[in-house]
Amino acid sequence: MTGQDWLEKDFYAVLGVSKDASADEVKKAYRKLARTLHPDANPGDASAEARFKEVGEAYAVLSDPEQRQQYDAVRAMAGGRARFTAAGPGHGADGFEDLLGGLFGAGAGGPRVRYETAGGPGGVPPGFEDLLGGLFSGAGAGVGGPAGGTATGFRVPTRGADLEAEAPLPFADAVTGTTVTLRVEGRTVTARIPAGVRDGQKVRLRGQGRPSPRGGEPGDLLVAVRVQPHPVFTREGDDLKVVLPVTFPEAALGADVDVPTLDGSTVRLRIAPGTPSGRTLRVRGRGVSAGGRTGDLLVTTQVVVPQRLDPDARKAVEAFRDATADGDPRAELLARARAGAPGGGAR
Repeated sequence: MTGQDWLEKDFYAVLGVSKDASADEVKKAYRKLARTLHPDANPGDASAEARFKEVGEAYAVLSDPEQRQQYDAVRAMAGGRARFTAAGPGHGADGFEDLLGGLFGAGAGGPRVRYETAGGPGGVPPGFEDLLGGLFSGAGAGVGGPAGGTATGFRVPTRGADLEAEAPLPFADAVTGTTVTLRVEGRTVTARIPAGVRDGQKVRLRGQGRPSPRGGEPGDLLVAVRVQPHPVFTREGDDLKVVLPVTFPEAALGADVDVPTLDGSTVRLRIAPGTPSGRTLRVRGRGVSAGGRTGDLLVTTQVVVPQRLDPDARKAVEAFRDATADGDPRAELLARARAGAPGGGAR
């Protein structure tokens, strides 16, 4: 950003606040606009992205007390005029003289104020460049010098760059929240990861990015979370899911069984008689706590078939088979398949 930007842009109007707005009012206005205009909320909208950048630029200046004071001074000194013009031959910096004339009592269209050379560089009175340096963060550099900028581009503090990092996270830590330590450009940064964070989600750490090269506020650090899989649980929204093996007698006759939870404890779950494989049962409040609510634990039954049977078990299964020989579990399936076959509906 240049000094010219400070003259041409009304940062108060950009944020929709008055010139005497408090720091809290400035922050509140910025957050409201940033949420509305954020690129994630407006994918592909170039206009919203441009407004988002403009709002961020305004907030970067108005949220810093020193920069805000300098900005107000520059705008007041400009008196509504927006640009310093280039110097004409033999006339010095004409537009700049007009600005200074307004500052020292000569209004627009009034008599031109002339400044005689008094030993300062380029004919600028001693001490006057110190005034300009203080206003435009170039104290002691001299008007037009490399550090002070030119009449159309004064050097001002700029915000540091944002940085990105990745944090691999165990599944349980992503659910419950944790603290991680990262190495970023030779620095050690501690990041608090909130409970319920999802794989790929980015956590923003304010002020932990790259320092400003010009004395402004540092950038932010964006930490992308990479959640590692769990050997037992998976996640669906705020619900946790687990597959629970049950025996055939438990599924057929019903039983009370222990179900594991993410914290290592167990809960007692009732399996109703006749429960088929693949039925999902719900344990309330044992899922992910995030955003003011807590999900559930979804338990899907899986009937386990023994790989080997001893003689007594085999006799028992054979007896069961004989006792249920009149029932055909595939009869309904075959009937629906025939009804759906070509010409089946006409039979």
